[in-house]
Amino acid sequence: MSLLKVVPLGGLGEFGMNCLALQYDDDIIVIDAGMMFPEAELLGVDIVTPDFTFLEENQEKVRGLILTHGHEDHIGAVPFLLSQIGIPVYGTAFTLALVERRLEEHEMLAEADLRRVKPGDRVELGPFKIEFIHVTHSIVSCVALAITTPLGVVLHTGDFKVDPTPTDNILFDLHSLAEYGKRGVLLLLSDSTNVDRAGYTPSERAVQPRLQEIFNRAERRIVISCFSSSIHRLQQILDLSAEMGRKVAFLGRSMLSCTEIAHNLGLLTIHDNLLLRPQDIMSTPPSKTVVVASGTQGEPMSAMSRIAVDNHKNISLERGDTVVLSARQIPGNERPISRMLNHVAKRGADVVVGAMNPPVHVSGHASAEELKLVLNLVRPRYFVPIHGEYWQMSKHAALASHLHSQGLEETYVLETGQTLEIDHHGARRGERVTVGRICIDSGTIDEVVEDMVIRDRRHLSEDGFVIPIIAIDKHTGKSEGLPEIVSRGFVSLDETSELMQGARQIVARTLEVSSEEERTDWGVMQEKIRADLKRYLNKQTQRRPLIMPVILEV
Repeated sequence: MSLLKVVPLGGLGEFGMNCLALQYDDDIIVIDAGMMFPEAELLGVDIVTPDFTFLEENQEKVRGLILTHGHEDHIGAVPFLLSQIGIPVYGTAFTLALVERRLEEHEMLAEADLRRVKPGDRVELGPFKIEFIHVTHSIVSCVALAITTPLGVVLHTGDFKVDPTPTDNILFDLHSLAEYGKRGVLLLLSDSTNVDRAGYTPSERAVQPRLQEIFNRAERRIVISCFSSSIHRLQQILDLSAEMGRKVAFLGRSMLSCTEIAHNLGLLTIHDNLLLRPQDIMSTPPSKTVVVASGTQGEPMSAMSRIAVDNHKNISLERGDTVVLSARQIPGNERPISRMLNHVAKRGADVVVGAMNPPVHVSGHASAEELKLVLNLVRPRYFVPIHGEYWQMSKHAALASHLHSQGLEETYVLETGQTLEIDHHGARRGERVTVGRICIDSGTIDEVVEDMVIRDRRHLSEDGFVIPIIAIDKHTGKSEGLPEIVSRGFVSLDETSELMQGARQIVARTLEVSSEEERTDWGVMQEKIRADLKRYLNKQTQRRPLIMPVILEV
């Protein structure tokens, strides 16, 4: 019997790592492959990606990866997925240009099969017929997906808001959604991020009055930090700068890269003689300059963070400059952002931040009324809220309850790994699949960080480490003098302290009571020393440092 399976591999019940597989019998398509930034307890981890075990185990069935838009939480894990399974990747020109940049970093671009699509295009992958539908969001070139399967249409919104006045004048294609709604939609998968916000999300143009006011008021240099992918926002800044006779300098690797990509694709209009080279910022009159910098989240080595602590080679903030943070604070980044803004204020610059009225930043996600609008247009038979914490998806499910009289049979609030199965008899929860998080430390050889490594890092951060160094005569197996003890991050151990003397005696005693065979087996000796010293230090200090005995043959 024909069976359609919805398999969420990331992004349900969490923010980031958006990735969902659709399986119909022996064919699978994947929608998005995103990453997320680690929580504070994942020490030394740079990024977190979904566990793609399910796709690896079924790789002969996977027909392709379809990307809804170019934000990192939707494309950040593409190189890691393609390193495991070689499949074609479909996306709009801007989205694929951002993916290319990622693949280049991993030296994977040459073998990648990237296929450009545009809104209105249709692609056939096995039994799936996919139509790309233009939606508005905080990044350009976003699409929703209408996926026709033998059992009916699955509509995946991607991230969206219904912007009535987008800066590029390309409207959300509500007409196509309504058309599918009329013909009948089997399943709707819809973004839940802003479900708790009443009303409508303001249009991108809502930031213009505030930016205009800042430009009119500022007597000196203006420094604006926004997401490098916010092309609509950058266009407004460029237009205002041209109008006010200011030149614009872009700072930060991602900012330079995104603006270059958008300009080359005709998505960003840059007026003649408007750009200023970074090295010319300080020699241009401050009243004639605007600096646009990446690093809205206080990332340690970002352009904005370095500007804040006066450590940027091209710019030094001066009293009377205006610094604008035109981006939302991603939960968990409040402290680094606050630190960065404190540094800016100490340099005498005026700080503009927050959702004042008119706002300096607006969200790219739909509020409750827009979510209702999409639900009313589509009127699906089944509904699965996606992209958000569990409580947000639950709230989105409640928002759809009025549709029960209009054909909605059931709403399912799923978590990552919990599958949904649909056949001719209806829908039901299926078996769980293997999911999880893969921690990536981009400074290491194989990049993947095991749970044990994170546990050790946490251990080190809390209790430090102790290294007993023992010199053993390789002929007799006897210890040469008392052992040395080195420690870091444990307690202050000076040579004469009782704890230090006691620790050295414990190690010496362990060597004494060991047999000759044990003393010549370094592995056994290290374990015995570790166990005895651990017991002693825990008894004396109630702490458990990492103990790493070093045995030297002399």
